[in-house]
Amino acid sequence: MIKVEHLTKRYSSGKGIFDVSFEVKQGEVFGFLGPNGAGKTTTIRQLLGFTNANEGICTINGLDTRKDSHLIKKNLGYLPGEIAFFDDMTGHQFMDFMQSLYNHHDKTLRHELMDRFELEGDRKIRKMSKGMKQKVALITAFMHDPDILILDEPTSGLDPLMQKRFIEFILEQKAKGKTILMSSHMFEEVERTCERVAIIKDGRIVAIE
Repeated sequence: MIKVEHLTKRYSSGKGIFDVSFEVKQGEVFGFLGPNGAGKTTTIRQLLGFTNANEGICTINGLDTRKDSHLIKKNLGYLPGEIAFFDDMTGHQFMDFMQSLYNHHDKTLRHELMDRFELEGDRKIRKMSKGMKQKVALITAFMHDPDILILDEPTSGLDPLMQKRFIEFILEQKAKGKTILMSSHMFEEVERTCERVAIIKDGRIVAIE
């Protein structure tokens, strides 16, 4: 479902990712593990079509992530590691805006997720804590019920109770056959949810286990 082949993205600093290859099968939760700065987010930005690689190719559901990005995103949920919001919006207003971009107007799942993760959507985003903002981003990634999800450090800022609920939720999504690529530097989170893990260090894959 997700395929990365010999992907290289070099930056002028000499950092980047180098000859990265892995694939995620349909219905699999695949962990992408490594320390901060190892290349996880750089790889994910390639999968989202945000940057051009120097070498290699990425495909999602058989579609090229650069040429067919607009088609891929119709059925993709994405939670970025660095989240950008319109701070003057409330949580509800931001999620309404994002649903309009997906042309998806059913709010049933959204409200279920808000109850589950205890999010008050009528507060201005700029007045929210980091954990509350993370909940907004998490719900936004899942509320249109996509089949494929790319999650970059999904539990960053969440308290231990919400981390536990997130793990339970991911296991439910796995049981439904969703395909999930999840980057993290937390071993427990990955160990409890993922079938396989790729470990990246200094921009290179050092193991897939």
